[in-house]
Amino acid sequence: MNSALVPNLDFRQEKTALPLKVENNSTGLSLQSRPSHTLVILDNRELDRQCLAQCMAAYKTDLLILAFESVEEWKRRCNEYPPLSAILLNIGGKKIDEPAVAGQIRSLASEFGAIPVIILADSDDFSQIVRAIEYGAKGYIPASVSISVCMELIALSVAGGVFVPASTLFAMRHLLESSNTTARPLAGIFTDRQAEVVEALRRGKANKIIAYELNLRESTVKVHVRNIMKKVKATNRTEVVFKLNDLFQSGISGASANRTPC
Repeated sequence: MNSALVPNLDFRQEKTALPLKVENNSTGLSLQSRPSHTLVILDNRELDRQCLAQCMAAYKTDLLILAFESVEEWKRRCNEYPPLSAILLNIGGKKIDEPAVAGQIRSLASEFGAIPVIILADSDDFSQIVRAIEYGAKGYIPASVSISVCMELIALSVAGGVFVPASTLFAMRHLLESSNTTARPLAGIFTDRQAEVVEALRRGKANKIIAYELNLRESTVKVHVRNIMKKVKATNRTEVVFKLNDLFQSGISGASANRTPC
């Protein structure tokens, strides 16, 4: 069966029957007075995308809510609908840094340009949110918010804003504070440039990558690495990373011990 019609869905705010039409793995929620712009939900889980589309349609909005299994499905049907205003990519419990998810976000952001790509996900993990923005998303909505809040955040992205959860800002603040406390014990050991190389070494980056990111010659990076090894009395690269991590952990412990209790 290619299509199905579920009549008499009584939505509180619309106060009218709003039929749900399913065709070729896509879901379209059409109002009697068709809106001038479209919000496309992308989700390869049919039940999830249908339920989400119905819930969003219950909220008063100027957008036509459409749900598709993939962006390719949308492209084949896009001429049938009003202009696209935003794409909501629902990844559920998947991780942003999974290759398939990361590639999809980058691809959508690159292809649709000014059209905001917004991520809806189960997780509100700080690192996941930061990666989503790095990959080109214009917003990240955790599944813990209500439909009304979700719709308001989508409207914000359509207007040109970028949204991340408040928890991300608190996590960023904590990260900055932690960075400040760990930098103090090493301030008298390394120069500013060496400190940058130290951080790259701790992340396991190769000399070529460090040189590219810090705009240095690879030979200069090697000199910095040798000087760092001398300062921490390490004989090889593995040992220098181990000792650097030990220094950072000691710095954190020392800073915590010196804090005055509240």
